[in-house]
Amino acid sequence: MRIKLLAVGTRMPAWVESGVAEYRKRLPAEFSLDIQEIPLAKRGKNADIRRARQQEGEALLKAVPRDDLIVALDVTGRSLSTEKLAETLGGWYDEGHNVSLLVGGPDGLDPMCLQQARQRWSLSAMTLPHPLVRVMLAEQIYRAWSILQGHPYHR
Repeated sequence: MRIKLLAVGTRMPAWVESGVAEYRKRLPAEFSLDIQEIPLAKRGKNADIRRARQQEGEALLKAVPRDDLIVALDVTGRSLSTEKLAETLGGWYDEGHNVSLLVGGPDGLDPMCLQQARQRWSLSAMTLPHPLVRVMLAEQIYRAWSILQGHPYHR
């Protein structure tokens, strides 16, 4: 199973790269996590935010591999426990699905991304900084894998 994290925003701080890399290297090849950054649309004083979000949404969807299940990370999405995340990912793994997780820019995901998503997940009712979201997702995917394997990491 390949999990692809498609995130709007580039040039993450070194601590983000380091944190994500730590969890990615712990995952086996058959349960891999790839990250692809999507450039932020231009924003200025009089920027059309709706248009910027639409451009980001188009770029996100264009980057989704054919036949991937799409999951939108959105504040209005469903909250999952770590155990439920493990169960969900385990089911998709057993079915042979690959997954693309979409993380929008500062103004969220375009409605077309939300419409094409099979599921919508919320990581928190709080607003989280995008760099932290990447590290949290990488850790939770590793934790979910460890649960599926009966690994002692999740104690």
